[in-house]
Amino acid sequence: MVNYWIVGAVAIASVCWAEIIRDFYHVASHYVPPLQKLHNWHHRVFRPNLTPVSETIYKQAHWRHDVPEAGAMLVLGLLLWVLAYFWLPEYHWGAAAGCIYTLGFLLSAIARATGIKGADELTDITHQPGDFQTLPGNWFVNKPYHWRHHFDNQNAYYCGTFTLIDKLMGTALSLKGKTVAVTGASGTLGRLLLKHLHKAGAKVIALSSGNEQITLNLEGEILPVKTVTWHAGEEVDLAQLLEKIDILVINHGINVQGERTGEAIANSYEINTFSAWRLMELFFLTVRTNENIACKEVWINTSEAEVIPAVSPLYELSKRALGDLVTLRRLDAPCIVRKLILGPFKSNLNPIGIMSPDWVAQQIVKQAKADVRNIIVTINPLTLIVFPVKEFFVSSYFQLFSRKTVAEIKAAATAEKSNVEAKIN
Repeated sequence: MVNYWIVGAVAIASVCWAEIIRDFYHVASHYVPPLQKLHNWHHRVFRPNLTPVSETIYKQAHWRHDVPEAGAMLVLGLLLWVLAYFWLPEYHWGAAAGCIYTLGFLLSAIARATGIKGADELTDITHQPGDFQTLPGNWFVNKPYHWRHHFDNQNAYYCGTFTLIDKLMGTALSLKGKTVAVTGASGTLGRLLLKHLHKAGAKVIALSSGNEQITLNLEGEILPVKTVTWHAGEEVDLAQLLEKIDILVINHGINVQGERTGEAIANSYEINTFSAWRLMELFFLTVRTNENIACKEVWINTSEAEVIPAVSPLYELSKRALGDLVTLRRLDAPCIVRKLILGPFKSNLNPIGIMSPDWVAQQIVKQAKADVRNIIVTINPLTLIVFPVKEFFVSSYFQLFSRKTVAEIKAAATAEKSNVEAKIN
C-alpha cells in the first residue's frame, strides 16, 4: 500500500532541491566567469526604480540567465527523480513535483524572453516597479529583499524564493558600505559592536554621552571613529544625523542595581525606555523612499531582562517596558526593527557578567547578517524557549487589540517631522 505521507515528503523535498539548485546557480553566476558573463546581463536590465533599461536587454537577460538557470534546475531535478526511482521505487513519482515546479520557471522565463505580453507582470514579481508596500521578507524573498541584490550589494541577497541559503551563508544582510551609528559607544559592548561592524565593512559612527574621542583597537592599530556627543533627552539634536544613517543601534542604558528611589526610577525609565523609544521614532521619520525601506534598520538592545530576572528590579522593569514598546511599534514600523536579547556579559554595567563581550558583539553581527530579527545571545537555554513564546503572544495580543491605519501613521510621521524640523531651525 502506498504511503501518501512519504510521497508528499518526497515531493516537498524535490521542490526544496530545485530551490537549492536555483540559489547555488545564482551564487555561482557571481563567481564562475562563464556564468558571470551571462548573469551580468541580468544586472544591466533594471534602473533603481526597477523599470527596464530597454526591452532588448530585458529579453536577452532572460535568454542568458533565467532560461539556463531553469535548465540546470530541471536537469538536476530529473537526476533526483532517477535516484528516487532506484532508492524509493514505490514513491519515486513524488519527485516529479520538483520537475513540474521547475518547468513553471522555465516556461515563464521563455515567455519573458520572447516578449509575450503580460508575462513579466505575472511571473517576474520581484522586479516590478512601484512603491514598496512591505519590508524585506524574512523567510520569503519579496521585492524589497531582491531589490537589495541589485542596488545594495550584488554579492549578497542571492536567494530566489526562500531566504534559507542566504541565512546560512550570512548574506541575508550586507553591512558593507552601510553607515551604522551605535549609542552607548563608550561602553564595553558599544566599542566592540563598532569594532565588529567595522570589520564587516560598515562605516561606523559612535554616539556617546562622554566627551572622549572613541577609538578602536584593530590588532594593535588604533583607528579613530567619528564621535558625536549627545545625552538622553536631547534626541532631537540627532535628527539631521539620523537622515544619513542606514542602521541605528540603540545600545545605551543604565543599571541602578538595587536602588529604588524616585530618582532611580525616573533615571531608569528615562534612559533605558523613553530615550530609546524617542530615538526609534525619530529614525522612523527618516524612512521615506524605497531605498530607505529596503536598507534602513533599527537594532535595539532590550536585554534578556525582558523575560529573565537580572537581579536588578528597575533594570528589568525599564527594559521590559522598552521591549513591549518595540514589539508594539514594529507592527507598523516602516523599516526592519531587530531586538538584541543579551544575557549577562562582563561590562561596566555588569562587572559580574559571565559571557565575553567580544563574543557577544561577534554573535550580534553574525546573526544580523543571517537576518535574525530577534537576536538572542545567552548562556541560558531557557531564554531561547521563553522569549520566542513571549514575543509571539505579546505581539499577537497587540495586533488583536490595537488598531492604527497606514494613513494615520503617515500623517503622524509628517506632523512629527515638521515639529522636529521647526526645533532644528
